[in-house]
Amino acid sequence: MTSLDHLFSAAEAARKKAYAPYSHFAVGAAILGADGKIYAGCNIENAAYPEGTCAEAGAIAHMVMAGVTGLAEIAVVGGPVDKAEILCPPCGGCRQKLREFGGLAAKVHLRDAAGVIQTFRVEELLPVSFGPEHL
Repeated sequence: MTSLDHLFSAAEAARKKAYAPYSHFAVGAAILGADGKIYAGCNIENAAYPEGTCAEAGAIAHMVMAGVTGLAEIAVVGGPVDKAEILCPPCGGCRQKLREFGGLAAKVHLRDAAGVIQTFRVEELLPVSFGPEHL
């Protein structure tokens, strides 16, 4: 099993734990941290919609709690609860978070139920971005 297979397996396991009673859209994410370990997260909704947490943000929090602040790549899977995965790119806020902890070259892997994988660099998903070097 490749490291990408491990990332997607961890993202799938996280997706199964998503709390999405309102949108019924479950997302799982798994990060390969700079330390070589995998950190996963799932989306967690809240009745006050803006107070929910994205899977990518949860995975980043998991990584940071372990004392790691750099990521090399992330796998994201998502789709309607109890249905097949669709290509599920990170939202704009999560793209900025990925830029903070992975830089412009970090890889973002997306996969659908048919096994189609698309890979992007953060720079492609968030062009002309604002980062730590601007401060």
